[in-house]
Amino acid sequence: MQQATMGPKISCKQLNKIYRSKRSETFALQDINMDIADNEFICVVGPSGCGKSTLLRIFAGLDEATSGDILLDDRIMTGPGADRGMVFQAYTLFPWLSVENNIRFGLKLKNLPKTEADQIVEKYLGLVGLSDFRDRLPKELSGGMKQRVAIARALANNPEVLLMDEPFGALDPDTKGNMQLQLRELWEKEKHTVIFITHDIEEAVFLSQRVYVMSARPGRIIADIPIDLPAKRDLELKDTPEFIQIRKKIHGLLHSGDFGMELHAAN
Repeated sequence: MQQATMGPKISCKQLNKIYRSKRSETFALQDINMDIADNEFICVVGPSGCGKSTLLRIFAGLDEATSGDILLDDRIMTGPGADRGMVFQAYTLFPWLSVENNIRFGLKLKNLPKTEADQIVEKYLGLVGLSDFRDRLPKELSGGMKQRVAIARALANNPEVLLMDEPFGALDPDTKGNMQLQLRELWEKEKHTVIFITHDIEEAVFLSQRVYVMSARPGRIIADIPIDLPAKRDLELKDTPEFIQIRKKIHGLLHSGDFGMELHAAN
């Protein structure tokens, strides 16, 4: 577990992203300001095309902002780094490697002693419930299992921040609900700082401690909603009046304009 810092773990200050061509310029992100505490689980929710995945790619160092800064422990972040782990919606496992060796991959790059690497791999195989599948190839796994491997691989490298770009978006509803519960339980044990991108309001409320709500392009932060729900959560929480009230509040914010129609939320 990482040591707590006095200020925010991550600060995003006046961030803008503009795509320019000879004929025009398009604002993807405008004046994004965020403060995320150490060990905090936050979700960013917004309509398709609002720039939330672009924002996450900038956090990961895979894209550059046009202006503004992102600070990690008061250091300006530039480019990718081992202090951040990324989990994508698409399955990004190496198809020729087993479950165990996919998780071990980053540890090999770090040249860890085999004994230490073995302990880390065993830990995360156990945490994601895949010890019995260590020798399977990705093609032999379900979608949910593949994402559990991807999460374990990211966490095995001990990142300070875990970045997740709609990792459950391609899963069926039952598998998605189970993955949400498993991720929440995993976060309760590991307490990494998590930034999770989604367009599913119910998912955002269930997983997070706070939800940042974005507008349509140009993507702006229009609300910062604390999620005042029990720390220990199960799927039945989604049917409680408290959960429904928060979900409806976010739904109302997104539908106060004409840009939120693509978001998933029950009325």
